[in-house]
Amino acid sequence: MEIFKRLLQMARPYTSRFILAMIFMLIAGGLQASLPLVSKPAIDEIFVSKDMTALTWIPFVIIGIFLFKGLCSYGQVILMSSIGMRIVTDLRNRLYECIQRQSLAFFTENSTGILMSRITNDVLSVQTTVSEAVTALVKDSFTLICLVGVIFYTDWKLALIAMVVFPLTAYPIAHFGKKMRKVTTASQITMGALTSLLQETISGTRIVKAFGMEKYESKRFNVENERLFSLVMKTISVNAISSPLMEFLGGLGIAAVIFYGGYSVVHGYSTPGKFFSFLAALLMLYEPVKRLTNINNTINQGIAGGERIFSIIDRVPDIIDKPGAANLPPITKSIDIENVTFRYEEKPVLNNINLSIKAGEVVAFVGMSGGGKTSLVNLIPRFYDVSEGRVLIDGRDIRDVTLQSLRSQVAIVTQQTILFNDTVKNNIAYGDIQRTDEDIVNAAKAANAHDFIVKLPQGYDSNIGELGTKLSGGEKQRISIARALLKDAPILILDEATSSLDTEAEIEVQEALDNLMKGRTTLVIAHRLSTIRNADRIIALVNGEIVEEGNHETLMAKKGEYYRLYNLQFKDEGNGNDRLAKDME
Repeated sequence: MEIFKRLLQMARPYTSRFILAMIFMLIAGGLQASLPLVSKPAIDEIFVSKDMTALTWIPFVIIGIFLFKGLCSYGQVILMSSIGMRIVTDLRNRLYECIQRQSLAFFTENSTGILMSRITNDVLSVQTTVSEAVTALVKDSFTLICLVGVIFYTDWKLALIAMVVFPLTAYPIAHFGKKMRKVTTASQITMGALTSLLQETISGTRIVKAFGMEKYESKRFNVENERLFSLVMKTISVNAISSPLMEFLGGLGIAAVIFYGGYSVVHGYSTPGKFFSFLAALLMLYEPVKRLTNINNTINQGIAGGERIFSIIDRVPDIIDKPGAANLPPITKSIDIENVTFRYEEKPVLNNINLSIKAGEVVAFVGMSGGGKTSLVNLIPRFYDVSEGRVLIDGRDIRDVTLQSLRSQVAIVTQQTILFNDTVKNNIAYGDIQRTDEDIVNAAKAANAHDFIVKLPQGYDSNIGELGTKLSGGEKQRISIARALLKDAPILILDEATSSLDTEAEIEVQEALDNLMKGRTTLVIAHRLSTIRNADRIIALVNGEIVEEGNHETLMAKKGEYYRLYNLQFKDEGNGNDRLAKDME
């Protein structure tokens, strides 16, 4: 029940509201339990003794009970629902913040659909537990206690006979609760897989259609959907059997009570009013017992969701600021990579890398796919931490400075352009939304993006769609470059920024990149080797090791790895007739 306790602890900021709701619940529960007490004088004095005085006041008492009970029930529902929604909102915010703090390795291990399922489906299961379950536990428990007091007060012998049944309910409550938690966990896992499948196929719909895989994907979805249906039906089955079983057990107790109570009335040991007052309390007693049984199932559903949520909230990010981490001043000297080895999930990616990059230098990294180029540049902004060795900026280990100050010095333009379903202006200003319109326009002009932007329906206020689907590849890339220009960071990482573009778009983008690289320390991962011929240095990586280093002319003269890659990509080099070769990724 540790998870349930943690969920309840999240209600602490709303203690005053919770106390008021409890008062309403206690009053409502007490008024509910008082109804059987009114039935005794109603039967004995009105229907048996025909007392007109009782006839004048008893109906008004009943009306008052129902009126105040209704008002209290309304108040507690509103208050508990607001508390439940507030807790769920806080929990969803905490969960999202924890996800945002995780390293790239976390997102490699967990699919987008699974994480979406945590924030939506799992949190919703917690909402029901917090609002409905807590209400039932307080209100129904208090009603149950009051009604038990009523039946013992009315006839303790009959009460003992009725109470024989209650120990029999303990086993099914525990059994169904355990089963419900197991089935709910399986349902939430399946829902996560279904959400992941949806996210993949909808975002990749062009590929699905291009390869004619609509039926295949529909079949995959149908299999997961049927699995979810089966699990949900098991959940419904457990809930459905709980109530009838409790009713049957309650029926046994009622049957025994009617037999003994009827015998007492027939022989004059009791009055009809007393017996029916007891019977009314007993019948009312089984309703909160049934609800508490179902609430046990609801709590287990919420606990299953809570376990999955807290597994993320409790996860310490792989990459965090050290205690006492200092701010990193802007780079003035160099980036030094010393004896760096990097392993991902125990798989060696980089091995004993030593490299020094001067401030303002343009360094390009080349090599076949899987050689470690992207992994190496990802160490600079600490997307990953080194396994051995260290990365220094101006002589300071980047693990000793704050992530915010480090990453504020790095701008990135990648092959896979990431844009958001927002306006052109907001996408360019992403990271510093306070920038002026003039700054945004100047950045767009430097990125060769201004001309096509002003032709859009609303210009800079045009929405570009999810992932920029309303723009061409070259247009998206120039928006991305404008975003990096506006950030004005001293360190620039270009990760195959032109490899997916056609020749015309590449020329426009390359001009924008040239503007972006001016005065910056630039690390370029190159696919098209024609784009790096003017780099200050070119680093050739093979299987995570540096095998060559130098400028274009030096490396061509060596006729080593760079020469081999160049000849794979270009023919007739001596005549200068370049051609684009296969994508080496």
